[in-house]
Amino acid sequence: MFDEQLFYKRLIELRAAKDVSARDMSLSLGQSENYINAIENKRAFPSMQVFFYICDYFGITPKEFFDFENTNPTKLQEITDKLKSLNNEQLNLISNMIDNMK
Repeated sequence: MFDEQLFYKRLIELRAAKDVSARDMSLSLGQSENYINAIENKRAFPSMQVFFYICDYFGITPKEFFDFENTNPTKLQEITDKLKSLNNEQLNLISNMIDNMK
């Protein structure tokens, strides 16, 4: 079942991680300056098309938007892209570093 409260919370979380104002985000999406503020304050809900624009704005997929355990999907995607160019030895070193950080 879809939980609108989680949607609002996630939008706020992602916007804060990007360190952008609701006004700037609204204007970047081609909406009125109060659009994102209205969504975050539960006075509006985006259409499916605008939801896809929101995901594009954050550089994430809709799946990543709803991955509530991933607090910074943009950064994780950036790191994943960098990891793809590493060889096995380098990946093992990174894996060991992550294990040591836990």
